[in-house]
Amino acid sequence: MLSKFQSALDRLQDDDAARVVILRSVVPGVFCAGADLKERKKMSVFEAQKFVTSLRSTFSSLEVLSLPTIAAVEGVALGGGLELALSCDLRICGAEATFGLPETGFAIIPGAGGTQRLPRLIGRSRAKELIFTGRRIGADEAKSYGLVEYLTAAGDAYRKALELAKIISNQGPLAIKMAKVAIDRGSEVDAASGMEIEEACYGQVLKSKDRLEGLAAFAEKRSPVYRGD
Repeated sequence: MLSKFQSALDRLQDDDAARVVILRSVVPGVFCAGADLKERKKMSVFEAQKFVTSLRSTFSSLEVLSLPTIAAVEGVALGGGLELALSCDLRICGAEATFGLPETGFAIIPGAGGTQRLPRLIGRSRAKELIFTGRRIGADEAKSYGLVEYLTAAGDAYRKALELAKIISNQGPLAIKMAKVAIDRGSEVDAASGMEIEEACYGQVLKSKDRLEGLAAFAEKRSPVYRGD
């Protein structure tokens, strides 16, 4: 499954027609429950390390995908399931969603980016509390922590994700890609270096045909037709 997921990401990276990626589960009550512990028990130390390295690499591929990504979470998102959601740009959850990183209860730590992405999203102290205790939190607490951007009625997360994806899809595709690069890369460096990254990204959109289309559409009082170039 992990191999197929990576292959899908590779295809999306090269798909000029794609605009937004939504991750969801069609299994009732479960977004992603994390690792199969029965399977993990049969693995050698080498096999377990190899698997977690592959998991971390795949989630990093999702994180740096040039397209905006939205996780539509219904049900449980635990362990690797939460780490998967954390790898997306935006998260939407239904009212019955549950989140947690229970790894320390099994004498390990989150190994697919959880120790890095969670504190960057909700702050170091709250991330430490959740990881140290392995505590699960519900949708309301996740929203108050800033773990999710939108909280919907149970079963409504995917509809909201589609609604948001439609809005994003109407924007200039190259502008969205460059905005993602500027934000992600800029947040990892000092402010002055971040400004240089923004300048470089702005230079890319300044030369685009879509920028001229946007100006023309505004002047002509019509909706722009963006092509991503």
